[in-house]
Amino acid sequence: MTRSPSDAPSSWTVAPEPFDSPAAAALWRAYYTEVSDRWYLLHEGRTTDPDELEREIAAQPGGDFTPPTGVLLVGRYDGEPGGTAAVRMLDATTGELRRVFVREGLRGKGGAPLLLAAAEEAARGLGARRLVLDTRGDLVEARALYARHGYEETPAHNDEPYAEHWFRKDLTG
Repeated sequence: MTRSPSDAPSSWTVAPEPFDSPAAAALWRAYYTEVSDRWYLLHEGRTTDPDELEREIAAQPGGDFTPPTGVLLVGRYDGEPGGTAAVRMLDATTGELRRVFVREGLRGKGGAPLLLAAAEEAARGLGARRLVLDTRGDLVEARALYARHGYEETPAHNDEPYAEHWFRKDLTG
């Protein structure tokens, strides 16, 4: 039996991509919109003001996710941009995990663990012996993902205004 492309199994690929590529920029906008809207809906009963969204996206373009001190990974599902994960080095042996995101319609298809593993491998390649990250209390899915993949909750390692939970993972084991 011959298999047509529509019968082919769906799959993820992950590769580094410039932070300002069209795919990376669209995923950053989707990520930021979702987490911002989620915060505002929880705390103020509204979505993000469009002007604020544009200011924040412009203020955090992602230049710190470029070699040799960082990397931005884009996950593609059947060739379409579906998620991101980024690492930036904080010092010679500590990387920070950022922008872990999978588009809503692709969640539950294995993208998040794949992006996480690729980010850990990329961090090792940058010299990281450990990864740290922060997240918010309302992002329960993210906290569960990190815990399932060996990240341990720690005391605060930064003073980010929206950070409520901090995690760490040793990459040498």
